[in-house]
Amino acid sequence: MNDLVFMHGLNEEPYTTDKIIAECSKNQLHAIKVLIYNHKQDLEDFGVLSFEMTKPIKGSKGGRPQKTYHLNEQQSTLLITYLDNTPEVNQFKKNLVREFYRMKKELTQRQINRAIGKPQRKSLTDAIKEWSNAPKHCYVNMTQLLLKRATGGLTAQQIKKQRHVKVALDGLTLPEQERYKQLENIAIGLVGLNKTWNEIKGILLLA
Repeated sequence: MNDLVFMHGLNEEPYTTDKIIAECSKNQLHAIKVLIYNHKQDLEDFGVLSFEMTKPIKGSKGGRPQKTYHLNEQQSTLLITYLDNTPEVNQFKKNLVREFYRMKKELTQRQINRAIGKPQRKSLTDAIKEWSNAPKHCYVNMTQLLLKRATGGLTAQQIKKQRHVKVALDGLTLPEQERYKQLENIAIGLVGLNKTWNEIKGILLLA
């Protein structure tokens, strides 16, 4: 049931794709795209019918980009009503409802965590301003280090690209948010003790 619903950033609603609907309902992708085309106006009553152009998988024939539709909860629910009620379709309906609920719950918690984390972020900024041992570009370097430790090695740019967000911190999952908060607290304490950058980096790499 994993990877049925996706989320880009904290200000965009969760969505599924025509590919997911086709695969999980045991229908041809072309048939799902035809349904979307035929019911486009109805689907747009529930929001913009967005899409992305994706490159074909390496090794497949043809090199033309393919349009992949992104459907929000209401759009995907409506689209499924146009499918035959096979056992696969009925099971997929239940799975999709659960995943949309789970993802919306996670989105809300991530938004709350980001709001709670902003004062702490300011505490780190203020601590760095008073840090007599601060090297050049220490704030940027500190942020990169915290992000890499929280995500298992991803830089800010990699997070933005892979998770389609404008601000790297908006792309962190709930466990990554908790990890980042932990590490940031450690960093604030070490800066307050006027440790050197190398000392702080060494401790954070072991934390």
